[in-house]
Amino acid sequence: MLARVLSAAQTLRDRCRALCDAPGALGPEVTHVYHPLDYAWPAFEAYARLLLAKPVETLWVGMNPGPWGMAQTGVPFGEVAAVRVWLGIDAAIGKPPPSEEHPKRPVTGLDCPRSEVSGRRVWGLFAEVYDAPQAMAGRHAVLNSNPCLFLEATGKNRTPDKLPADLRAGLQQACDDALVEVIDALAPKRLAGVGKFAEKVAVRVVEQLASEHPDTVLPEVFGVLHPSPASPAANRGWAPQARASVEAAGGW
Repeated sequence: MLARVLSAAQTLRDRCRALCDAPGALGPEVTHVYHPLDYAWPAFEAYARLLLAKPVETLWVGMNPGPWGMAQTGVPFGEVAAVRVWLGIDAAIGKPPPSEEHPKRPVTGLDCPRSEVSGRRVWGLFAEVYDAPQAMAGRHAVLNSNPCLFLEATGKNRTPDKLPADLRAGLQQACDDALVEVIDALAPKRLAGVGKFAEKVAVRVVEQLASEHPDTVLPEVFGVLHPSPASPAANRGWAPQARASVEAAGGW
């Protein structure tokens, strides 16, 4: 099971790299692409061994990494302190090649002094519910649909839905294929789409899963409010709202 998850992640990493490296694929807006499943692979593998090594009841699906979260740690929604302290992951993390690293978004791994609010909220909620990540294993786990961070010249994130059409289509299929493989391996009862974009991804992937694996019991999909500080609703108390969504969908 773990081997299937890791193989899916490696295949996705390689497909994303090939698509993004194609001449002219990124268009004029994107100047840098980070591949944390490459330079931060040891941390992702440690995370997978912790929470993706056996069936899970609910798989949370995010969109793609943030510059101070997974881009630093290799862990989905991987706020540095949560990864280092609560998850207890201490793995060697490298850096993107110099030509691929944006000067305003340096990768310093687990030494990064910045805190990603979204990741702090997500892992903070899990820490409220579970005494330790080992108690969470088999119940909940988190993955990003797309493992790449896309940056503009200013250092601003460019979300996958705003990429050039050809690249967007190729990445979407690569990401969906990987997620189908992971879902087939982990057999979750539910998919929690973190934000509207990820919820749509989850719905689409379940449809693909039904087509490719007709004998598989399909997971139910529900939405969780995105924890971004750019969301006024999330800033009015994200954790209670997310907790209520999970409880309404089947509980912890």
